[in-house]
Amino acid sequence: MKITAQEEYGLRILLHIARHGEKEGASIPMISDAEGLSAAYVAKLTRTLRLAGYINSTPGNKGGYILAKPAEDININQVMKVLGGSLYSNKFCEDYSGALKLCTNSVDCSVRSLWQMIQNVS
Repeated sequence: MKITAQEEYGLRILLHIARHGEKEGASIPMISDAEGLSAAYVAKLTRTLRLAGYINSTPGNKGGYILAKPAEDININQVMKVLGGSLYSNKFCEDYSGALKLCTNSVDCSVRSLWQMIQNVS
């Protein structure tokens, strides 16, 4: 499993917006400064999160982004899929089998079941 920069930064942006609260939106410049990201990249990721229904934009001078639903209703696995991919792929075991072509734990693998459980939690 490898988390991409887009997934990492998208999650950081979503968490920043969640911490900021819903009374006053978090603007792109505010998020950009706080997270050390370019405004253009923040704009790209907020657009992705907005189109997926995780955040809403609020207009006006004090506008910005707020969560579109309560934080407890947001599933990180689903957010990761929107930002770039799923947490676990069945190909993972093939890619990380070790020195052998077939993983020595393929029959009874506690790690695979852990990743699958995390992946399937909705």
